[in-house]
Amino acid sequence: MAFVTDLLSALFTTGAPTTTGSRGKPGSGTVANHPVIQPWRATSKQVCGLFPFIVGSNTALVGAPLGRALHGGGAVCADEISWFERGLISAPSAMVLGLNGLGKSSLVRRMITASAAFGVHTMVLGDIKPDYVALIEALGGQVISIEHGGAGINPLDAGNVGQAVALLEAAGKLEDRDKLLAAAHERKKDMVCSLIHIIRRTPPSDREETIVDEAIRILETYDRPVVLADLLEVVRSAPDELRAAALDRGDINHYRAVTESLEASLMALLSGRFGGLFAVETTTPMMMDRSVVFDVSAFKEASEDLQAALLLATWSYGFATVEIAQTLADAGVAPRRRYKIVMDELWRILRASSGLVERIDSLTRLNRTVGVGQLMVTHSMADFNALASPADRLKALGFVERSKMLFLGGLPAREMELLEGVFALTEKEKSMLTSWNAPGTYDPTTGRDAPPLGMGKFMLKTSNAPGTPFQVRFVAGEAALSDTNQRWSKRR
Repeated sequence: MAFVTDLLSALFTTGAPTTTGSRGKPGSGTVANHPVIQPWRATSKQVCGLFPFIVGSNTALVGAPLGRALHGGGAVCADEISWFERGLISAPSAMVLGLNGLGKSSLVRRMITASAAFGVHTMVLGDIKPDYVALIEALGGQVISIEHGGAGINPLDAGNVGQAVALLEAAGKLEDRDKLLAAAHERKKDMVCSLIHIIRRTPPSDREETIVDEAIRILETYDRPVVLADLLEVVRSAPDELRAAALDRGDINHYRAVTESLEASLMALLSGRFGGLFAVETTTPMMMDRSVVFDVSAFKEASEDLQAALLLATWSYGFATVEIAQTLADAGVAPRRRYKIVMDELWRILRASSGLVERIDSLTRLNRTVGVGQLMVTHSMADFNALASPADRLKALGFVERSKMLFLGGLPAREMELLEGVFALTEKEKSMLTSWNAPGTYDPTTGRDAPPLGMGKFMLKTSNAPGTPFQVRFVAGEAALSDTNQRWSKRR
């Protein structure tokens, strides 16, 4: 945790001014006498005697220290859990929107770092690039690497349910046990149906979902870990429960016809382009007492449907593990822990197949336990508006509407109308957001290039009130942990 302490203490340190300016740099020059004005930060009670030489902060100094306010001076501090606990927002949820290369991941890393200092564990449920592996390692967290020939994801593994059930039974918390088992069943069913949806690019039929539901109930009676191959075998064996779900009316040939497509989809998940990633017996268990990241960067060049399947699987497993931890805490058989769940690259799943929005919506709605924050990251509102189905578009916009804290980076002009469907924007705010989309420049006087205008700049919106623009700047610890090619303070 020393890393976190050093980073936060250095975050807003101001370099000591000089009396003569800079020497030896092109275009800098010197001055004979440069006034030295050292800034100080304190509460209004401490510095009231310095009036009028004080400037108030734009926002409440609550939460992760994100950067300096672009207007009015002072610092901007915010994160979805801290603001929710103080009653500043009504739900611990946030969303980051911004174009590529302008610092979305760096903003999220800053929030993760601060959350660690506040005692909050972060679950990065699928890191494609990767953007967060080095940071989670530096925080002493767990890295779970998913790759062909190595660790995979078992969609029928709902986390540490067995151990949790034993603890709840020992404590006599049978009602909590039953609720946990019911939630685990729903997650497994949704996960299998979601994978079928992705591999087909169309959702399974109502009858197929009922068959999958009944087949998983049968597997839950086994006294050993089960895998997708077991699910396929149950479907093929045609037990009475599945024949009733298939409405075969005593005709086994009709049952075979009804389940043929389902069999084909399950076989495709066990081999083919998915390479057996979902055929493993167990998923690497997530630790509940530290931050965790699923490293899926081995698949950053894979097909979109495989990436979407992996992300959806890791999201489902991560939500299940956090829900187990919170259920145990509610029952008094485990310590209370707070979690932040980061869902990056949302657009990859939305693009994979029509109808997946409903499954993501179902997944996230299951996560309503006190003490869990949610942070979703994607490029723009256009990711949602481009969906083919009007129903999908409405549900996807609901992700933004339920995100009580919105961080907006550089965006194209066409985004403004879409954003105004969520929060009101002034003309000045819209102009600022679109200006941050400008590319970098080259200064022939100094011989140096400048980063894009919007590098590290974001606007915090929590309501129809004016947004708060600020800029994140790297400190030494963060720059060393950045895995991208972007450097906000690059020198040549």
